Amino acid sequence: MENKDTIILLADDEADILEFLGYNLAREGFQILKASNGQKALELASEYKPHLVILDIMMPGLDGIETCHQIRRIQGMQNSLIVFLTARGEDYSQIAGFEAGADDYVTKPIKPKVLISRIQALLRRYRAIPEISGKIITKEFIVDQDQYRVLKNDVEIILTRKEFEILQLLVSKPGNVFTREDIFTRVWGEGVIVGDRTIDVHIRRIREKVGTDRIRTIKGVGYKYENE
Repeated sequence: MENKDTIILLADDEADILEFLGYNLAREGFQILKASNGQKALELASEYKPHLVILDIMMPGLDGIETCHQIRRIQGMQNSLIVFLTARGEDYSQIAGFEAGADDYVTKPIKPKVLISRIQALLRRYRAIPEISGKIITKEFIVDQDQYRVLKNDVEIILTRKEFEILQLLVSKPGNVFTREDIFTRVWGEGVIVGDRTIDVHIRRIREKVGTDRIRTIKGVGYKYENE
């Protein structure tokens, strides 16, 4: 997939930011959709199924967090990338963003070249052909790597793309300890900087959604999945 085939949805209540970001991303060849509020963003996401959504958190009416929640419920949007671009940099705000299903969290102000670099790094992960295929069968669930699905008792468990990739990585080598650096590099890719709590939030959500206690925390090191 090339830039010209990639659809990016921008949602921000500030018209000048929409214009500025839209202009710079369009120069890179991306197809750009613009929404000035959360409701419009949902309508565009439902109709066009963008590959990446950039959301402001502080929008009137439907804020960015709730918009993110609802976008993840749209059929075909579970694996799209969602990035928060906001002036709010507090830890609790970032955690809320990741819990809503975001893939990255970027604080304003940010230079266009830096933002585009981060977007390109995320999209490389989206476009990448999986190195492994088939199914991983554990004692609790099945990870279908071709269809990006997790099944437990024949019921599909809805995970975000990042949650799926973390789970897929951990179960690919049961008993192997993956450091935080390993997970960041393999799931987010080189050059992407995310908050310190990002992996913690994703792991907690995976445990809750899948209903497993086999994902173990190795204090000060990382995580592993125990299949025994």
